[in-house]
This record gives sequence, C-alpha cells and structure tokens, in this order.
Amino acid sequence: MGRAYEVRKASIAKTGAAKAKLYSNFAKEIYIVAKKGVPDPDCNIDLKHLIDKAKKQQVPADIIKRAIDKAKGAGGEEYEVVTYEGFGPGASTLIIKTMTDNVNRTVGFVRAAFNKVNKSLGVTNSVSYNYDHLGMLGLKTDKGEELFEKLLDAGINLVDFEDEDGYVLMSVNPSEFNNLKSEVEKIIPNPDYEIDEVGMYAKNKVTLEGEDLELFNRLYNLLDEIEDVTDIYHNVIL
Repeated sequence: MGRAYEVRKASIAKTGAAKAKLYSNFAKEIYIVAKKGVPDPDCNIDLKHLIDKAKKQQVPADIIKRAIDKAKGAGGEEYEVVTYEGFGPGASTLIIKTMTDNVNRTVGFVRAAFNKVNKSLGVTNSVSYNYDHLGMLGLKTDKGEELFEKLLDAGINLVDFEDEDGYVLMSVNPSEFNNLKSEVEKIIPNPDYEIDEVGMYAKNKVTLEGEDLELFNRLYNLLDEIEDVTDIYHNVIL
C-alpha cells in the first residue's frame, strides 16, 4: 500500500508555555475519558492508552493522578469536545479541535483569530467532507512484514499500511484504533510510537506562497495560542 495521508509527527514542547498547554490538554482529556468510563486504566482501555501517551510526552505523574481523582468525584467541570471548521488564505482549510468548559468563550476566540486575517469559520461539514477521520500509528521497526501479516490474520481492517526504510505507518478507522494498538503491542512489546493519534487528515493538500503563506502561518499561530485548542488539522503542505 502507498502512503495516502501526510501526517504530523509529534513535536516535543520546548517552551514553558507550550509545556503548560500540553499538560493542560492531557489533563482535560484524561478527565473526560475517565469521567465517561471507569476511572481505572486497568478497566478502561481508552484511559490506559491515553495515560501511556501522556507519559511518553513526559506529563508529570501528579497531573495524571489529579485528573483521574477529579473524575472519581461528584460534580466537577464539564468539558466538551467541540470542533470548528474554517477557510484560510488561498485554498487552505482548517479543522480546529477544542476541549472547553465554556463554548461561547471558545468560539469567540476562534472566530476572532479568523477575523484577524480576514477569513471566516464555516458551517459543519463545509470543510470536513474533504478530510478522513483516522487512527494513525507510526514507528520504527524491522518487523513490518510480520506486523502486516499478523494484523490481517487478527482481522484488523487496515485503511493503509506502509513499510519504508524501517518505518511503518498504519491507519484504521477510529473504531478499530484500540484493537490495532493491542495487536501491535502483542508483536512489539512497549513500542516507541512516533505517531499515535486519532485525527483528521486532508484527502488533498495545497501549496501556499507569499502573502497567503504568511497569513496562514499567522492564523495557525493565533489558533495555537488559544488555551482551549488541542489540535489543528489543515490541508497545507509546509
């Protein structure tokens, strides 16, 4: 299979502000997953995988513990996962994922970012129809052929699988993501994933130049500075 999607490799937060946002996002997501299910990673596979991912990003153990303890209590903040779609400079499009306890505040910040570059938010599905919602795993391994055969034998419906120069990239529908991880980890214990996410991937990419590229970068940075924004997906080749 050939690679059908360009994916983002996770970058390590270098500044204090970036680390603080990373920790905050993981705390919110752990709280949401623990609150919706059982607040015990041994009984909640989604929570277990999320905690493993947080640890890899060096999220302190006390932040993880506080989020789980908070989910065990009554009441507490009610976070929502809200996604916005928008049109950027040139032919660019963006999908912005947020976790918020105040939708009015968040949409105001997101809309203001678009307004600053004279662009606008779209309605539901105005952009997302041109993206695929997928679970992606990527890692370095020399067991690509074995992985491919055993995943098929296990009944995993792969959307895409690429093994190139010792790097394996796999994609599945989100409903199969946990099954994919479980099967991979039977073959490669404690794998060091370079990509481990469920996200939105553009079916077609565009190239921006000059002022359009400058405005796109400004818009991206404005959105990334919003505390409630957790992920930004787009169709621009950078």
